[in-house]
Amino acid sequence: MKITHVEAHRIGVPAADPPFQWRNGLAGSPAVGDGAVLRIGTDEGAEGVALFARPGAAVLLQDLVDRVFRDELVGQDPFQREWLWERVWELDRIQELPLPALGLIDIALWDLAARANDQPVWQLLGGFREAIPAYASTSTFATTEEFLDVADQCLALGYRGIKLHAWGDARKDAALCLALRGHVGPEVPLMYDGSAGFDLPDAVYLGRALSEADYLWYEEPMREFSITAYKRLAEQVQVPLLVAETSDGAHMNSADFIAAGAATFGVRTGTTLRGGITGAMRTAHLADAYRLRAEVHGSDIPNHHLCMAISNTTYYESLVTSTTVTRERHVDAQGLVHAPVGPGIALPHENDYPAELHRFVEGHTN
Repeated sequence: MKITHVEAHRIGVPAADPPFQWRNGLAGSPAVGDGAVLRIGTDEGAEGVALFARPGAAVLLQDLVDRVFRDELVGQDPFQREWLWERVWELDRIQELPLPALGLIDIALWDLAARANDQPVWQLLGGFREAIPAYASTSTFATTEEFLDVADQCLALGYRGIKLHAWGDARKDAALCLALRGHVGPEVPLMYDGSAGFDLPDAVYLGRALSEADYLWYEEPMREFSITAYKRLAEQVQVPLLVAETSDGAHMNSADFIAAGAATFGVRTGTTLRGGITGAMRTAHLADAYRLRAEVHGSDIPNHHLCMAISNTTYYESLVTSTTVTRERHVDAQGLVHAPVGPGIALPHENDYPAELHRFVEGHTN
């Protein structure tokens, strides 16, 4: 089997309704825009796709396909994913690919392989579980009272834990984290994500409050450029650190966080920022060798499969972006996410796809 065509398809991505915000200084939810789907096909009819839904994705992916990806892939064996994953990193040395673009080829090839074998990707990866608990991962709300009300709604809907994305003010965020613990009691797992909003002194201040409030993990308080800064943070706070979410280098970079003693809870893994499924699996296995967690980042469908395939992740991350909480469709009333059943990975149904992509969309039966 050989790859014969590589295509970029422009798709419509609806705006969030209602719009939401991240911490102070970061952009909120993007307006309606053009996303893209990478489609890889073969001489035997097997095909696979990967969604690229970041702002500007359509123009960027079309350029990469026309200028780089097509020439690299046509004529290759689509089942030689390890070889092609390494080739993408070779291309990155010159192209400096955006993190979300590094894994697109890999995701499409895993989708192709799973469809060719009439299996969901999580089963093709070996499979570890058929259900996993979900936590509610908030966007940023205006007041402490709104956060507490959202927490009540999430717990009533069955979510098994709550992670805060707050304002990016160490004092205010610390007070919020303590208030949430007092509000929900000692048994509810709580986590905090700083969205890289702090320097080391403020990260230490906030981390000590999280230690006092017994948070399960402390995630990305600083930009992940300085592993030494994270090492110093780990030495000064008791709350476990979850690191290496947005840093470049997939498992290679995660290894240095672990070696420095900075990954006291574990490392982030995921298909979007760790180089696709292959990079995510390498990261998970690296963490497992050190008996650390590899927490899956993001609630898109490839990461849904990933949650079912690795042993050392704890939760599925489910975004909650409105003060009126609606449980994500993949989460049941007990707060569990169940393994996908269809072949391949599947594209999410909420986007506007051209007709030639409809058969790849979740729930499609033809």
